[in-house]
Amino acid sequence: MNESILPGALPGTLPDTTQVLIVGAGAAGLTLAIDLARRGVDFQLIEQASQPFHGSRGKGIQPRTQEVLEDLGLLERLVATGGPYPPQRHHAADGSVTETAFETSPPTSAEPHQMALMVPQFLTEAAMRERLAELGHAPRYGCALVDFEQDEEGVTARVAVGADGNGGAVRQKRIRARYLVGADGGRSDVRKQLGIEFPGKTLGVRAVVADVTLTGLPRDAWHQFNDGSMARQLALCPLAGTALFQLQAPVPLEGEVDLGVDGLNAMVKDRSGRDDIRIEAVYWASAYNMNARLADRYRVGRVFLVGDAAHIHPPTGGQGLNTSVQDAYNLGWKLGAVLRGAPDALLDTYEEERRPVAEGVLKLSSRLLDAAKRGDNRRGRDVHQLDIGYPDSSLALEAPARERGLLAGDRAPDARLRGAAGQGSRLFELFRGPQWTLLAYGTSRTALNSLGLVPARAGLRIHAIGEAGDGGDYVDEHGDLRNAYAPQVGDWILVRPDGYVAAIVGEGALDALERFMAACGLQRP
Repeated sequence: MNESILPGALPGTLPDTTQVLIVGAGAAGLTLAIDLARRGVDFQLIEQASQPFHGSRGKGIQPRTQEVLEDLGLLERLVATGGPYPPQRHHAADGSVTETAFETSPPTSAEPHQMALMVPQFLTEAAMRERLAELGHAPRYGCALVDFEQDEEGVTARVAVGADGNGGAVRQKRIRARYLVGADGGRSDVRKQLGIEFPGKTLGVRAVVADVTLTGLPRDAWHQFNDGSMARQLALCPLAGTALFQLQAPVPLEGEVDLGVDGLNAMVKDRSGRDDIRIEAVYWASAYNMNARLADRYRVGRVFLVGDAAHIHPPTGGQGLNTSVQDAYNLGWKLGAVLRGAPDALLDTYEEERRPVAEGVLKLSSRLLDAAKRGDNRRGRDVHQLDIGYPDSSLALEAPARERGLLAGDRAPDARLRGAAGQGSRLFELFRGPQWTLLAYGTSRTALNSLGLVPARAGLRIHAIGEAGDGGDYVDEHGDLRNAYAPQVGDWILVRPDGYVAAIVGEGALDALERFMAACGLQRP
């Protein structure tokens, strides 16, 4: 029996054991799978649905997520697939038109991505599956989690194989895993079985989102009708990389909504006042109530929640998929480290760091929803997620404490560099991969080799960086690193696998740095 019904998925039976069982093959589950795969962690990725999600829903990829996807080997193919957001074209009842462009800023050496990228969610997830296949893995569709129990050593899960809703034979399989991760969406069975509360509120807004083909509108703008009227708003956005438009419209809280061609055509004609706009086909459609909810806990023993299983919020600001991807990116390296022998306490920092981020996202998206009700669709820098950091994390070390410039817990900026062999490079290229990165500022390679101040070890790359003439591996010839990091000669800057600054210490605090690295699984040889 082939338990993976998607063409190209891994054949054969589910194994009896694995290190990590991921439940849910959406963006969060796929991101976690990619990160674990590149770390050599054994895992299984199961999905109850019989096939991948095929809607456009989470179509915006914010600048910080673009940095994450660059590290995971996905960004270039997604840029080639999608495109920038078009301007918003506001159609008034009298036939007049005004246009508003999204706020943009030019890229800088520290922040190379400054604009949201539009890629329909089904294309983003398709690219993720392609990347996962390159790493030798694939989701297993038609596999539903029935229940699980955990003990001090691991989790035993019962999985219904063939549970795709198509009437095929279903059998149950027990899988033993070291850890289980629930990436199974807002109605998460994993969260419910853990008994984790999901407090929050229903926001009193119900909306339709649909992927359609239509005639009568050009594809050079995001068309908006009846801004500021929750009873009659209508938005039709051309989806980059496709021939589709995404239709968005609030609808009454009660009653049936006709999501077929005839029903949506009637809505478009009524709200636009035009009969030349005609929907030809509906490829996917959904009516949903907007909620803002946050799980009380992200971890219970050996079981974790990521993505919508841990938090849901309105779509305003394009935060959902991005927050989910970054949840998985935070958890992945920590699972990998603990499975290689790092202290289990490292896993507690996942909730410590990511739950406050989701709390802020709920507030931001709810505030933007209130603005959208008034017809105000301005966004601003907050939605880019470049300023998210973990300054209060237990994984932040400064010795001595810093009063200015970059702080431990901040996102690690990019910077242009020149290699000792003369080639151009970037800090992000040094960070790329599953390893930690240690920057020795103003120290020569000769000194690193002869003094052995920080011995080499598995999972850590050490680079000597400084000014011309310092004898380092890389030269900060444009001063980008100096401007972004404000280091002193002799400083050591430790960057986590997820691109955040873990530690900034002076040359007299290397013992503290060694203790810190040991707590993160980077033991001195």
